[in-house]
Amino acid sequence: MNQVRGHAVVLGASMGGLLAARTLSDFYERVTVVERDELPPDARNRKGVPQGRHLHVLLQRGAEAFERLFPGLTRELAEAGAPRSQVLREARLVLSGHELAAADTGAFLIQLTRPLLESTVRERVAALPGVKIMDGFDAVGLRVAGARVTGARIRNRRPGSAEEVVEADLVVDAMGRGGRTAAWLPLLGYQPPDEDRIKIDVTYLTRFLHLAEGTPAAGLQLLVGPVPGKPRGFGLFQQEGGRWVLTFAGMAGEVPAHGDEASHLAYAETVAPPEVLAALRAAVPVTEFVTHRFPTSVRRRYERLGAFPRGLIVFGDALCSFNPVYGQGMTVAALEAEALRDCLRAGERDLARLFFRAAAKVIDPAWQLSAAGDLALPEIPGPRPPATRIINRYVARMHRVAAHDPVVARSFARVSALLDPPRAIFAPRILARVLGSRK
Repeated sequence: MNQVRGHAVVLGASMGGLLAARTLSDFYERVTVVERDELPPDARNRKGVPQGRHLHVLLQRGAEAFERLFPGLTRELAEAGAPRSQVLREARLVLSGHELAAADTGAFLIQLTRPLLESTVRERVAALPGVKIMDGFDAVGLRVAGARVTGARIRNRRPGSAEEVVEADLVVDAMGRGGRTAAWLPLLGYQPPDEDRIKIDVTYLTRFLHLAEGTPAAGLQLLVGPVPGKPRGFGLFQQEGGRWVLTFAGMAGEVPAHGDEASHLAYAETVAPPEVLAALRAAVPVTEFVTHRFPTSVRRRYERLGAFPRGLIVFGDALCSFNPVYGQGMTVAALEAEALRDCLRAGERDLARLFFRAAAKVIDPAWQLSAAGDLALPEIPGPRPPATRIINRYVARMHRVAAHDPVVARSFARVSALLDPPRAIFAPRILARVLGSRK
């Protein structure tokens, strides 16, 4: 049985904050979620989640973790119209310029808009006993007594509002990539964490559309990754409401062309296969194009700190924010929520240290994959030690072989879906097929 504790405060009501609140509700009598935005009553975009307007999928491993946290959620999403597709059967991958062969990967994607997932989860969290969501409040600091955080300082965003203190036994910084703990720690006499950074400078360009009547949907869902010399990607997937989401991604400072229909179709010609181009030319736009810039992937190494205040942890994108093109963030946050649950079952003693170490194990494989993928592009600045260069050459060869070898294609797809660890692509039977291929 979980021990009932007092009051936990979660700063941030995006996906990370909601997942943290779900776990905390099993251990704390009260959980208060503080959010800067005024939250919409339904599934619509909001200012604090600019990436929410762009392509989203939920990986199978993430979907399974969400289901454990919120039983029946995947059925609810399906009833709301979110399609599901099998990776390398219904969802195609083009990596290093090669389309991976069709294969039975055992992996699926749930294809849905971010507002649908977030609003559905937020409704579930708000209905939990003891949970309260306060929107329209800025988190301005921490209340500290000695070496312990005892609450959060917040202020209503209405003009003239006074600062308030929400007392807490635990404060969780889930404020996304802009999480404030790294800046607050020096003010409290602690060292901030080291950071790993990769300057990807990616710009996303997205619109929703309907396929023209009679257009066969089979084979149109795909993700095209960037290649050296052409740091641009492309994604087209069906989502709820019968709409399709089209996203272009320009990396290393490249901005996808979108001035008019002709310019964006010309840009699409450089990344999309002919059958997809034909569907795009005939499609009916539902929305105008929107853009989002993501300058840098950041991993904050809280697990390496020698000292950290009690009563505080950092969660989700405030720990690590990945290049969104890999679709890992929501899955990693759900796995962090399960790691937090396991740590809380062990008690509150040394909770931050235990959780940061557990979260690092969750983050490691996802960071390895995204960092390696980014640094495979010479246009992306960053150190490339010999091991990194060797691995990237091997992965590029693996993609070439995977274009005709379903076994190799399956192996890489399962690793990229976080179902298998990165080392699986170096298993002896896969290594032999990759290095032994003459194609």
